[in-house]
Amino acid sequence: MVIEEIIEKVNEIFVDEFEVDGDVISPELNLKDTLGLDSLDYVDLVVAIESNFGVKLGEADFVGIASFQDFYNLIDTKIQNANK
Repeated sequence: MVIEEIIEKVNEIFVDEFEVDGDVISPELNLKDTLGLDSLDYVDLVVAIESNFGVKLGEADFVGIASFQDFYNLIDTKIQNANK
């Protein structure tokens, strides 16, 4: 899976599952500030990512995640490591 496919699928999840306006999603924007997700939303996000991409995310994975691009890169890294 290439990064463009990851970005497209993650953005679909944000729009479909969290009712985020797709126009406000931009790689350089702050993920937390833009989405306004609470702790329960993050649990739902982890479940959605794990079920859609077949990777496991933990609390430690979110340390250092600020932008949408950081999140896309995290998922890309997780997929690449799972395929090794």
